[in-house]
Amino acid sequence: MKGKPLPPMTELQHDRLPLPFGSVPLNARAMAAPILSYEDLGLIQGSGWLFQGLDLYIGERDRLALIGRNGAGKTTLLRLIAGQIEADKGLRSIVPGTHVVILEQDPDLSAFETLHDFACGGTLAPPRHEVEAIADQLGIDLMRPANTASGGERRRAAICRALASQPDVLLLDEPTNHLDLAAIDWLESWLNRYSGAFVVISHDRTFLTRLTRQTLWLDRGSLRRSEIGFGGFEAWMEKVYAEEARAADKLDAKLKLEAHWLERGVTARRKRNQGRLAKLHDMRAQRAAMIGPAGAAKLAIASDDVKTKSVIVADHVTKCFGERTIIKDFSLRIQRGDRIGIVGANGAGKTTLLKLLTGEIAPDEGKITLAKTLDGVIIDQQRSLMAPDKRVRDVLAEGGDWIEVRGVKKHVQGYLKDFLFEPSLIDVKVGTLSGGERSRLLLAREFARASNLLVLDEPTNDLDLETLDLLQEVIADYDGTVLIVSHDRDFLDRTVTVTLGLDGSGTVDIVAGGYEDWAAKRQPRNSGKAPVKKAETAPPPRQQTKLTYKDQRDYELLPKRIEELETQIARDEEALHDPDLYARDPGKFAALTKAVEKARADKDAAEERWLELAEMVENLGG
Repeated sequence: MKGKPLPPMTELQHDRLPLPFGSVPLNARAMAAPILSYEDLGLIQGSGWLFQGLDLYIGERDRLALIGRNGAGKTTLLRLIAGQIEADKGLRSIVPGTHVVILEQDPDLSAFETLHDFACGGTLAPPRHEVEAIADQLGIDLMRPANTASGGERRRAAICRALASQPDVLLLDEPTNHLDLAAIDWLESWLNRYSGAFVVISHDRTFLTRLTRQTLWLDRGSLRRSEIGFGGFEAWMEKVYAEEARAADKLDAKLKLEAHWLERGVTARRKRNQGRLAKLHDMRAQRAAMIGPAGAAKLAIASDDVKTKSVIVADHVTKCFGERTIIKDFSLRIQRGDRIGIVGANGAGKTTLLKLLTGEIAPDEGKITLAKTLDGVIIDQQRSLMAPDKRVRDVLAEGGDWIEVRGVKKHVQGYLKDFLFEPSLIDVKVGTLSGGERSRLLLAREFARASNLLVLDEPTNDLDLETLDLLQEVIADYDGTVLIVSHDRDFLDRTVTVTLGLDGSGTVDIVAGGYEDWAAKRQPRNSGKAPVKKAETAPPPRQQTKLTYKDQRDYELLPKRIEELETQIARDEEALHDPDLYARDPGKFAALTKAVEKARADKDAAEERWLELAEMVENLGG
């Protein structure tokens, strides 16, 4: 049922409802100025409940990460919050006048002639000048016909429409999909300035960590809330699973096994990943020794062993389209086992470079040499192999019970568990799976094939965080060479040994390491231009030879102050996690909430000040 708007939520009583482990009591929401809530929410999907008994509230300034496995119902829950679908059970309460806007993953543009018609249309059309101002900042031509627009253009148009609608509550479903790094940075900046509340579903760990302050975890039909952002989610999740494992010890063997399966991908996987990350850092160090200081890989390597390991060699390659040079004088030797990440803005030439390296297109100048034994698997953005009328069994094993995984026969149901599927899904049709589950099924199919080159084009789109962990594991254990085009900064930092960065001028930066290593290399180069320009327009300033007394004192004392603030925030947040605190002492709950907000602001200011001083110290030669 959809309830009529009610007075402010403080008048409702909710403490009679049972709470799952790790939840915050719903009556605590009064301190967060709630403007929208659901009580005892339930939804039937198929023959049973997708979820039921959920309690949910959104405060007027909440920054909520909505986390859960593919198929858990995250997108459905977001649509329920938006009022797009009706619940089978529960009461939706909203403060009168609250404007809720949803940014959907794949909006329907079929009724619109142009992107402009879509962005400015609808019953609650946003102000046209606001739409056009955001479009200008995002660099999108809204006069593009809607039926020929790319995924990135459709996503930008949807962002223009959603943000220009001036929402009080903004619901974001995978907002970074199809966006390049510049657009993601712009969206992060906009959301940091945004004065309303938002709930975001995203696979982009960096995006979530930078923006969120609270977390909703949809897990096995239950919804937990924690007053910490995504940065603290994994530690909280481990704590919840550890508590469940202790409880499972008192149950029968079947439930113990189920609890053990639920824990896969959490503690044990993270321990294994520590070893993989150490190996990745070693591989990066080896590649750094082979890359020249100017960022071009050394081609004339004397070692015969290195030459025989080479699978792709680019020698002074140039590629143009018309008068525009896309790739200019690019040289690189890719070895067996390399994990190559390709980054850059949309239109910078990432796809062109990928096609050159795989031999799909030929260079205008220079030479690309591919190893004769190269046998590649390409997983593209379109997920084109997933026919909706096929069963999971048909996709993986052509209707049989066994699948050959890189030369080894495995039962299909066992292989499904390796990719975090319930074995009972073996006869489910692909069309009934969520977008993330279809992507995971495609990965399962393609990784089973014997190959020595894996090409991944935006592989993280539509994947949940657990599947991303699994994908990182599979890539780390893959014997061949991997080429990855991605805008997912955290994924690249955890996966690749070499990053190829394109800036649109034709130059390709070659950096040993991940996205952060590439960004760090670009920053000094870009910032180094400013002093020269300033010297041409103003007289040289008197050179500072040392810090002032105040600056020196701040530089020495701020690290300790930051550490004290971090300790205070952790202590107060731990106290807020007491489920009985609000009922026992509302005044203390309010004081702790205010103290955490102030400490966070003080910590941010202290970190910014110390970074400024550290840069001054570096410029003064230490």
